[in-house]
Amino acid sequence: MQKGGAGLHHQPLSTFWDRWARLYDLTQWTNRRANAAAAARTAERIPAGARVLDCAAGTGLFSLAAAERAGFVLCTDLSEAMLERAKRKARRRGLTNLDFVRRDLTALPDPDGSFDAVIAANVLHLLPAPDEAVRELWRVTAPGGRLLLPTYLQGKVGAAYGAVIKIYHGVGFHYEHAFTPETYRTFLERLGLGRATVEVIPGRLPVGLAVLQKPEPSGGPF
Repeated sequence: MQKGGAGLHHQPLSTFWDRWARLYDLTQWTNRRANAAAAARTAERIPAGARVLDCAAGTGLFSLAAAERAGFVLCTDLSEAMLERAKRKARRRGLTNLDFVRRDLTALPDPDGSFDAVIAANVLHLLPAPDEAVRELWRVTAPGGRLLLPTYLQGKVGAAYGAVIKIYHGVGFHYEHAFTPETYRTFLERLGLGRATVEVIPGRLPVGLAVLQKPEPSGGPF
């Protein structure tokens, strides 16, 4: 399951992901095609040269994909061990337009409108209050920018992969929400941030790639 976390004040949560960092990419293998496709489709929506923030980035799948198009990517996560693995991957690929910082996606230190595109991939289903996270991510998205929220659709998973999810639960991977494409879109639009599009990326565990476009400011004083 793609990683994430509710906040830095939950210290055991970051400790949990630190412990799993070495095996994390292996846990992603069973759904690798959907994960890779979601990262590629997300990167396609990054404007060339954009300044990008990636939250709950894990070992960097979405950050590295975005860096192929972006001017700069700030790759953030609760877990230092995850970020170290992301750094090594970036070095192997020769990508130099990234920085790596430990951050809480529910309490970002950045000023309003700091980033042309903001990504939070496969984390909202893990959070008790995903609405608070989305509002914080929206705050740091620049006017005219995009908020990109690829999220696992546990509510659409087949019975076969449901058994895999039970195994994940047994070792400590838990989720708070089992979104379907419809309930995910409804959740986002009820936040009052505008129209949300949700593209379903098929896989053993499908991903719903949600995109919200932040309006440009009005052009005149009246």
